[in-house]
Amino acid sequence: QKQLVESGGGLAQPGGSLRLSCVASGFTFGHYAMSWVRQVPGKEREWVSGLVSTGAETYYIDSVKGRFTISRDNALNTVYLQMNDLKPEDTGRYYCAKSVFPFPGVELFRRVREYDAWGQGTQVTVSS
Repeated sequence: QKQLVESGGGLAQPGGSLRLSCVASGFTFGHYAMSWVRQVPGKEREWVSGLVSTGAETYYIDSVKGRFTISRDNALNTVYLQMNDLKPEDTGRYYCAKSVFPFPGVELFRRVREYDAWGQGTQVTVSS
């Protein structure tokens, strides 16, 4: 059974940092691309960042480029999202998601319905 467990969310001030982690189990983690997707109440889930199975290629939405960094450790079955210079508009519930592809392009990363496993999410709130 595929399982994803996120952690690391919390309350941060504007300009602050948080590091999200997602530990995977139940599948061969190193064979699949992974993403972080966020959701704000009343809105659809929004893809934020993804990286291919090897970690060699990473992708981001424009609003987080230069501030967020996605990475993975295939030996630990873990994907991370380092979030720096946080802004109030980064507030939301952040989900870790498993792609069905090892090397999707950015357009496939963006399609949140293409993921076949999701974590329970971790809340990020950016407020002064």
